[in-house]
Amino acid sequence: MSSLKRHESIMALLLQNGEVKVSELSELLQVTGKTVREDLEKLEHQGLLVRVHGGAVLKNDADRGLLPSHEPNAKQLAEKADAAAKAVRLIEPNDIIALDVGSTTLEIAKLLDNAPLTVITNDLFIISELARKDRIHLVVPGGYRQRNMLISSDAIGFIRKLNIQKAFLTTSGIHSDFGFTIYTSELQEQKRALMACAKETICVADHTKFDKYALMTFAELSEVHSIITDSGLSDDVAEKYRSYGLSIEK
Repeated sequence: MSSLKRHESIMALLLQNGEVKVSELSELLQVTGKTVREDLEKLEHQGLLVRVHGGAVLKNDADRGLLPSHEPNAKQLAEKADAAAKAVRLIEPNDIIALDVGSTTLEIAKLLDNAPLTVITNDLFIISELARKDRIHLVVPGGYRQRNMLISSDAIGFIRKLNIQKAFLTTSGIHSDFGFTIYTSELQEQKRALMACAKETICVADHTKFDKYALMTFAELSEVHSIITDSGLSDDVAEKYRSYGLSIEK
């Protein structure tokens, strides 16, 4: 197992449980305790965890539950609904849009009228929501189930052949140095594929995602056309990111 995959597994457990133990990680990852401690040291240096005796804890406990799961993430639900309402106003009849895996894009799906529209998504919660709206042409690239999403290399290849007008992407963090970041490599490739074939890439994220970063970058700030967030984002932070050339609606 590569070091990146180990780091991904460590962070997945931390985001789920809030803490990890060296002994448990050593058994799970099939590596020595020395290797685990070196991994934890590197992740601590990145500012993602804090080492404690015998293991580590998540640096930002508010990040717990960020990974896709079997239940929709209910954190900052009002803020996500606020951002989603603004995003929906950008969607026009007969548009071809993509809704990335995530709780904010799920809120967009809930707000969509049952009207002529093509929606590409691999999020099982969004698929369930839109399946009831028979006037929406639902396109599911497919793959194997991993928590609440469908993932496969074939799906990524299929996405790259599409013509998407607006891709609404989610993120775990937005940072001036690290750009748009997430914790899972599977989603990294899928997001890159959506960006590659979309005329417009729009990030939808509640205000708590700003000035934070996760394990891996899926896009630089310059690769996203605009960010839609909620009214909780401070004017100072909004202006900071506008100075990088980003359009921000809050």
